[in-house]
Amino acid sequence: MEPVHLLTKKLKKSHISHALSIPIHALKAFPIPEGAHMMNFEAVDATDNAWRFCLSTRLTGAYPKPVLLRSSWHRFVEQKGLASGDRVVFFMERDEADDMVRRYTVRAQRKVTTLMGQDVWVDVEHLPLYGL
Repeated sequence: MEPVHLLTKKLKKSHISHALSIPIHALKAFPIPEGAHMMNFEAVDATDNAWRFCLSTRLTGAYPKPVLLRSSWHRFVEQKGLASGDRVVFFMERDEADDMVRRYTVRAQRKVTTLMGQDVWVDVEHLPLYGL
């Protein structure tokens, strides 16, 4: 199973203090039950810790506006020490035999430098290795 990139989100102050907005295109990777507007899912981080998130869409309006609810998202933000300017990256792995989602992964990353015009991002768990 090869990981499929779902989304990369550079965090703003509102993402740190409130909910994390999710791009609509990523919504197709989350099997929200028919007639429901939310689902819980688990994602594993760089150290194999499992995190439970609650994805919700609004019930009215022109588009669903998916978000990770603060109740589940904020614990992750606090534990990882995330700040504005950091980013999160979500992946999923599907079983090719039955096309079922087998696992979600999440990475919390911080930009450590720019090298040859490219930003270099490191998982926050590995920052001590860089003396940061």
